[in-house]
Amino acid sequence: MTQNGFPLPFMKMHGAGNDFVVIDRRAGGAPVTAALARAVGDRHRGIGFDQLAVIETDPDVAAKLVFFNADGSEAAACGNATRCIARHLMEESGGTALTLRTERGLLACEDTRDGRVRVNMGAPFLDWQDIPLAEAMDTLHLPIDGDPVATGMGNPHCTFFVDDADRIDLATRGAEIEHHPLYPERTNVQFAHLLGPDHLRMRVWERGVGITLASGSSSCAVAVAAHRRGLTGRAVTLDLDGGRIEIDWRDDGVWMTGPTSHVFNGTLTPEWLASVEP
Repeated sequence: MTQNGFPLPFMKMHGAGNDFVVIDRRAGGAPVTAALARAVGDRHRGIGFDQLAVIETDPDVAAKLVFFNADGSEAAACGNATRCIARHLMEESGGTALTLRTERGLLACEDTRDGRVRVNMGAPFLDWQDIPLAEAMDTLHLPIDGDPVATGMGNPHCTFFVDDADRIDLATRGAEIEHHPLYPERTNVQFAHLLGPDHLRMRVWERGVGITLASGSSSCAVAVAAHRRGLTGRAVTLDLDGGRIEIDWRDDGVWMTGPTSHVFNGTLTPEWLASVEP
């Protein structure tokens, strides 16, 4: 893979430690492939990321976003990357609000004027076939040890409410549940416990990635699951390994607010790109 023999610019960003490589294709260039995503995602031989986000042109909204996980699989939603890119595009345009297109749908983004960005991640999917699960069942009480909740946020989620999320062997349990046969498309996995009224501590295992410091869609799923279980109201504060995210499940969708950071810009060299298997 040569990218036409030219270097490939990228941006490195993170939202609460959930980190991304962002490639802007609005000016053209070779398409980003699963093989390139896997190579860039290698934290030893590439750059490393939880997700790779590609900015594409869109005739009707500010931009279209395409997401890849570290294993090269595509993700329909990535809330923290959406917020980070929204910040970048708003700074570019001088605006304070915009809409981005993703496979999840059209996502409205706003500058909160306090250094953070909020995004409407859309309405959650609560029916088994929409998440999707392998068969009909009560999504509020899955027949999995630990009695988790299933939620769809454009990608599938499995949320466990436990006494102490920090005592969970996340590497073992996360990998096991990601591939559970009830989830035909695999799943993101969260463990959470109450810290106080409308305040949760949560940890995340992302499908196709592993343990991450934060996850936007996972934060939305946990907040929705907690409210459905009667543990919290609809506005929830979540403390993740990488920072704090606020969720507000409103009538028009699940709004997520949190920090963004544009860390640096760089370029992938033609020599390195030529070494990537097509």
